[in-house]
Amino acid sequence: MSLEIFKQMESEVRSYCRKYPTVFQYAKNAKLIDENGKEYIDFLAVAGSMNYGHNNPFIKNEIMKYLEKDTIINSLDMYTIAKRDFFETFKNKILAPRKLNYKVMCCGPTGTNAVEAALKLCRKNKKRNNIIAFSGAFHGMTLGSLALTTDRTSRGGSGVPLSNVTFAPYDGTLDSLEYLRWILEDDHSGIEKPAAIFLETVQAEGGINVASKEWLQEIRKICDENDILMVCDDIQVGNGRTGYFFSFERAHIVPDMVVLSKSISGFGMPMALLLMKENLDIFKPAEHNGTFRGNQLAFVGGEAAIRFFVEKKIDDVVKYNEKIIGDFLNQEIEKIDDRIAIRGIGMIWGIDFGKIDAGIALECVHKAFDKQLILEVAGRKDAVLKIMPPLTIEEDVLRQGLTILKNVIKDVMRFWKNVCRLRRTYRKSGEKVYGKRKC
Repeated sequence: MSLEIFKQMESEVRSYCRKYPTVFQYAKNAKLIDENGKEYIDFLAVAGSMNYGHNNPFIKNEIMKYLEKDTIINSLDMYTIAKRDFFETFKNKILAPRKLNYKVMCCGPTGTNAVEAALKLCRKNKKRNNIIAFSGAFHGMTLGSLALTTDRTSRGGSGVPLSNVTFAPYDGTLDSLEYLRWILEDDHSGIEKPAAIFLETVQAEGGINVASKEWLQEIRKICDENDILMVCDDIQVGNGRTGYFFSFERAHIVPDMVVLSKSISGFGMPMALLLMKENLDIFKPAEHNGTFRGNQLAFVGGEAAIRFFVEKKIDDVVKYNEKIIGDFLNQEIEKIDDRIAIRGIGMIWGIDFGKIDAGIALECVHKAFDKQLILEVAGRKDAVLKIMPPLTIEEDVLRQGLTILKNVIKDVMRFWKNVCRLRRTYRKSGEKVYGKRKC
């Protein structure tokens, strides 16, 4: 297996492949198989793009049937059968049962494009520039969405100032509600009234920070009282990830706009949607557009995925798996060290090593890969192990992956404690041992 061509040709910006140095060839549900036939359990799900598993047979069958007929593949925003079928199914099986009356904007194929569209539309509607976002937020890598993102590494790639955004503490840190009310009510706060508040109900890249129902309800109330739009970024934690199709459902609120991408296409096809209340739909024709907003295979896959979600009762499946994951982490992982923090909901969970040593999380990722388990890090200083398998993962595979995870963490923690012991031994001599680890 040669990786040389990638090192020669591919930009230094590549990231995931550095953590998983093998050449993958096949995938099935929650498993990835490399070109040598080695199987890996997938606890990443392409950053939440494969909620319904790799090569889901139900969805794949619909796409294959569509391809056999010389049907339209890309159509800009022209009317097509595939788009009509998707809209009808989305309306009848997702929106109507939840009493949601959203218009749907088909954006360019990635989530960040839909965020950009939402930003434009919020500012156009309210005729204000400022946006409020939250510490720990991740909304995308283009300049507008990057301005809403707090990670310094991501922001460092912009090359220009990122402006017109005010950040507030997320739920669980400082008293963000009091801070927001002060911004809006104090005529000497010095902060412009925003057009919108952008939020994730669960911050995934921010370290699996789960907002409480009460906090989300108060944000909705603040927006209503101050003529501010509430925008929910459901790119990573929507599409069933939290046990509901939309992550905000658990709080019994209705955002003014919702951003969807990743698993909305059902099969890993690029697709991004902006949902908006009808009165906010004020873009002129082509005022925001994109060549690939008419990805027909994404419409076909998305329509099939919605039927799959409803017919297979994926929301109930997620709640069942939530208990398996939550119980295991709380009973088996947390007791390894009382400084480990466990957070999560549905089928997105985090193991936070920040109170011990942030580097432990990345060491676990590398060690897990050696044990044929795919994991990722998130949060401040990448101190959080993120667990996000496909929603359709088989129970035995899920439990197998969790067992590998436990053994990996034990091994890494044992190594870390030995390092600390060595460091204490040699501290008086001034010899540097394994860097600057907190012990």
